[in-house]
Amino acid sequence: MGTATVKSKSGISALTLVYSGMFAALMMIGANITSFVPFLVIGGVPITLQTFFAILAGLLLGSRIGAIAMTVYMCIGLAGAPVFSKFQGGFGFILNPTFGFVVSFILTAYVAGEIVEKNGKLQRYIVAALAAMVVNYVLGTNWLYFAYKFWAAAPDAFTYKVAWIWMMPPLPKDILLAVLAGIFGHRMYKILKVRHG
Repeated sequence: MGTATVKSKSGISALTLVYSGMFAALMMIGANITSFVPFLVIGGVPITLQTFFAILAGLLLGSRIGAIAMTVYMCIGLAGAPVFSKFQGGFGFILNPTFGFVVSFILTAYVAGEIVEKNGKLQRYIVAALAAMVVNYVLGTNWLYFAYKFWAAAPDAFTYKVAWIWMMPPLPKDILLAVLAGIFGHRMYKILKVRHG
């Protein structure tokens, strides 16, 4: 019996566990990609790959394992490893206004996986990726707003509208990356077939 077919009592293959660990590692790289490739900062906006990898985790691994992979990433960072943006880590990062995006990656992966688990068409993958990106933005931006309002000492001029305006510069690249994640995820799943519902 090959490695890819060996499963635990929970029905999760050993290979799937490897892939979930791999995605946790990819998230660490995606959070700090501009530290290694500085030219990915365009107009002051860093082209991070976290949303891309979170979506891809859901598309390839499914809602449950994809969400677990993102949870592993979050826990590694909260445990103190410098895996969040700007090589930050530690439990104190919960108070960072951008921590909402870290939390959102769990739901992002779950939503992407849930949408494609019963329909394997390319269009479905792209819709799933875009829907997951919306989840990422809504949860992350709302956390950002409330964090600045309640514990991060936002300036008086900071409003809910301003919080969303801050999110506009990276929006075009995230839409593009979401579509690419949908296309790439659709092609790769046909090869890997590691998803579990």
